[in-house]
Amino acid sequence: MPESQSTSPVPPANPAEGAPVSVLAAAPQEIELKLAVDPKHLARLKTAPVLAGPRAVTKTLRNTYFDTPEGDLAARGVSLRLRHSGAKVLQTLKGPSAGGGMALARSEWEIPAPDGHLVPQAFTDAAAQVLLDGIDLRHLGPVFSNEVKRWTRTLPMAAGLAVDVAVDQGVTRAADGREEPIAELELELAEGQDRRVLYDLALALHRAVPLRLELRTKAERGYALARGEAAAPKAVKAGPLNFHPDDTVEAALAGVARACLHHMAANEGAVLAGDPSGVHQLRVAVRRLRSALTLFKAILPEPQAATLKTALKGLADAVGPARSWDVFLEELLAPVAAAMPEQESLQALAVAAQGARGRGHTAARAAVSGPGYTELLLTLGRWVDGRCWRDDAPADRLAWLGQPLLPFADAVLTRQRHRAAKRSRHFERLDAPARHGLRIAMKKLRYAVDFFRELYPQKAVRKYLERLSGLQDGLGHLNDVATMDALIRELRADLAAAKDVSPAGWDMGAGLVLGWHAAHMAVGEDALCRAVDDFLDADPFWTPVDHWPHPPS
Repeated sequence: MPESQSTSPVPPANPAEGAPVSVLAAAPQEIELKLAVDPKHLARLKTAPVLAGPRAVTKTLRNTYFDTPEGDLAARGVSLRLRHSGAKVLQTLKGPSAGGGMALARSEWEIPAPDGHLVPQAFTDAAAQVLLDGIDLRHLGPVFSNEVKRWTRTLPMAAGLAVDVAVDQGVTRAADGREEPIAELELELAEGQDRRVLYDLALALHRAVPLRLELRTKAERGYALARGEAAAPKAVKAGPLNFHPDDTVEAALAGVARACLHHMAANEGAVLAGDPSGVHQLRVAVRRLRSALTLFKAILPEPQAATLKTALKGLADAVGPARSWDVFLEELLAPVAAAMPEQESLQALAVAAQGARGRGHTAARAAVSGPGYTELLLTLGRWVDGRCWRDDAPADRLAWLGQPLLPFADAVLTRQRHRAAKRSRHFERLDAPARHGLRIAMKKLRYAVDFFRELYPQKAVRKYLERLSGLQDGLGHLNDVATMDALIRELRADLAAAKDVSPAGWDMGAGLVLGWHAAHMAVGEDALCRAVDDFLDADPFWTPVDHWPHPPS
């Protein structure tokens, strides 16, 4: 059965560079969701009422994956395996996952293996040959293997739809003997194209048995095991979005939402591992998706967007304290403590802040490991892959969906630039809440630039971003300092309980940190004002519009 997508939002290198798009589009495809299951829940999963149906089939699958010594297939996001299932021996070629969301289409070819041996030249389909083009097939060798006991059942769903359900338990083995367990659920569209049925079934099963989305394919996990890569997950940054001016507005909405959703899910493991960068990237992903819901509001039914924003804000609020304390310790307290290492009050402040950070990360892990997180990802995935913004949408919003992206992007960028410019007027007289509002407006403008930047000349985009970066950095630090006083007040109880720190000592530590940054802010005020002027003077790289365009008729 198929395997899902990479942990990185950046799509695999295109193995078909220069190949006709029609050749790849015509390739046979699989569409699936992959979910991890705690092995202790596998038996209960198989007996879940929602899976009641035709008799299930159980068989043992032994798979060996092949690649060149240089890992050329893995670098292309392509997998090639030999499968033994009873007396049958099959060879399977799979292409890279398309897109970056939860349920993805992936090209797949499975044919009998001549004489039980791998013969990649037997894949005669034009698209399959494109994937293998330039690979020295003479040097293919086994890289890793896995063996699973697979339980399968095909469930008839709504009219014209059916889902292949597979529950796998087994192990992946590298050539040096290292092993990694397998326990997962795969849901694949057997008939029809409506991906919502996969999410509906996954949500129903998740309410019966705890599930977690698995973003890495068996092949990707096996390659990582074979390379000896650390099992500890790493934080993942957002990948590029490569839109074309002739793409539709709907294609851009789906692409942006999928990328943000995948960015969120890809950092789940790093958050659970307590990696501060993982928490930061998860929050960035949530902010980007919430901003996208605002930027595309002209085509979104308002109740849908409001509901999704509320759910995303709940996740952001749950992981926010961990990030706040990370910033406090690493960016606010650290420079003061480094300048005054003899100050015991600063050391006590650091100890208390470390405790608060620990509690924040515990809360973040609880939010991401709880059932609500998986339900949120599945709900968002259903909304994106099912194009649910079409449901109950008024005609004026539907009219936008098939329109070319470039005029829409021009209008979005113009609107966001205007709003940020309006908030920046008389900057030197703005109070803290007003400057916070400007920071939010600048973030939305920056995200809009990130989403649409490939539509425009890259030199002009880079020049514009250089003008924005100074103001963004300054406003970000300003916000961190503005929240510092509230964070220090939260520590009052912990510091008061410290036996070797007197109230005067606590006051001194807090005062040193606050005073240090107040002085630096005063020095940096002129630079921040200049950054505002740089932003206002920056020439747009897009074509500004005088007003928001009317919906197409």
